[in-house]
Amino acid sequence: MDRNPSPPPSDESEDETTRVDAIGNTVYSKHWLFSTLMRLIELVSPEGEEAEVSGSRAETELDEDLENEICKVWDMSMDEDVAVFLQEFNATDILLGIIGKSKCPRLTEICVGILGNMACYKETCQSITNNDNLVEVLLLLLGDSDPPSLLETSRLILTCLSQPDVSTIWVDQIHKQRSVRENVCFIMQSSTNADLLGKIGEMVDKLFDLDKELMLSWVRDAKELPDASTTEQEKPAESVMVPCLLEAARQLRSDSIEGLEVYMHILQLLTTTDEGIQAIVKTPDKGEATWTLLYDIVCTDLCQDDDPSIIVEEQASVLSSTLAVLSAMFASYTEKYVKIEQNLPLLSTLLRVLLYAEECQKKPSEGTRRPSADKWSVPSPVAGAQKGKRREGDFHLKILLDICCEFLSEIFTDISTEIVSKSFKEGYLSQEMCICALHHLLPLYNTAVERFHGILTEVQPDIVERLLLEFPNLRS
Repeated sequence: MDRNPSPPPSDESEDETTRVDAIGNTVYSKHWLFSTLMRLIELVSPEGEEAEVSGSRAETELDEDLENEICKVWDMSMDEDVAVFLQEFNATDILLGIIGKSKCPRLTEICVGILGNMACYKETCQSITNNDNLVEVLLLLLGDSDPPSLLETSRLILTCLSQPDVSTIWVDQIHKQRSVRENVCFIMQSSTNADLLGKIGEMVDKLFDLDKELMLSWVRDAKELPDASTTEQEKPAESVMVPCLLEAARQLRSDSIEGLEVYMHILQLLTTTDEGIQAIVKTPDKGEATWTLLYDIVCTDLCQDDDPSIIVEEQASVLSSTLAVLSAMFASYTEKYVKIEQNLPLLSTLLRVLLYAEECQKKPSEGTRRPSADKWSVPSPVAGAQKGKRREGDFHLKILLDICCEFLSEIFTDISTEIVSKSFKEGYLSQEMCICALHHLLPLYNTAVERFHGILTEVQPDIVERLLLEFPNLRS
């Protein structure tokens, strides 16, 4: 042989075909996606009597191979290129048709999950929102009985509510569909699924934060609501919403501190309006169930005497919301159960929070090192992240301190000489706690401090002398 062998045939045409078939900059195949969607359509649209008989089981159960394939589509839809391609391929209408005809909970869950991933991007979220029929079906799906499908539905709605460009459209649609409130209340009252309760709570929290009028309409007296009737399904919202929120909070109390925090924040949102506070304290039991649960959470679950001080930083957000609701109830109502003499551990908790917060605030400025010193001697990028986390923690601590101070001022304004004396005897008050409290309350809550100081001169004169050294202005 007097020459080199010929080169192998070029595979450029094959590479070009692959590039043409790829979705955007991904390696995902358009052809494969088309064929998978067609299989889905065929699954819910059998033709002829034979197909109807043979497909009866498939209506409620998915073939394992097909389930694996559409789960791949679910995963792929997290990619923006795939989400946009699905939208261009009119996948929203296809998935709407499948959801409408599906009798298989798993199929419904996956289809809604795909839409939920698509909704994460502005363009595709707008496309989903513009499909009025799809929005209506998704809101109706909140009445479904399948927890995984409900979880994906609430996730999708929450994602859309979090997109500023479309959130008002979703709020308007929820205003129109009264069944949304009824279904949400049913889920909160009856579900034991922590993930579902948490996501439903996030959805309601976002909804109330976006639209105060909608929030009030969900807790308003029935006679003030349009189209109110005397049927069981249309009973007054104020006798339903708050107890449902409490039931979900009870369920999440031991399962998810994050979920519990969400429901405490929903209750806190209610206290930002007079009508919302009245919805809490004018429930059939006059708000006693709300006070009892929140009081028990604060005094039993959060920021305990044997906890390290750093715990107040970790629990700052849930503590802030819970104490804010208790403070609003204490200030607005005078029922027997909110009298401070029956809730002395709450006074101790408020003072402990102030003490712990002071310790947390001192640590960064004093340069103290934790036992696990390596965590604080990392390279600069991680150190920067730690600093950012610290600043966020300081922000939540500041809110918590403001709420504690306001609550303490209300208590000091209402507390009696007998109760102060009892508090010292039973260990709920101490010299250290009094000094800490006055450091935080002065000068903003001067009137409450003067009243408390006057009581101390009667029951604890020795402590008063120490306070005068710390706060000379009290002499006047």
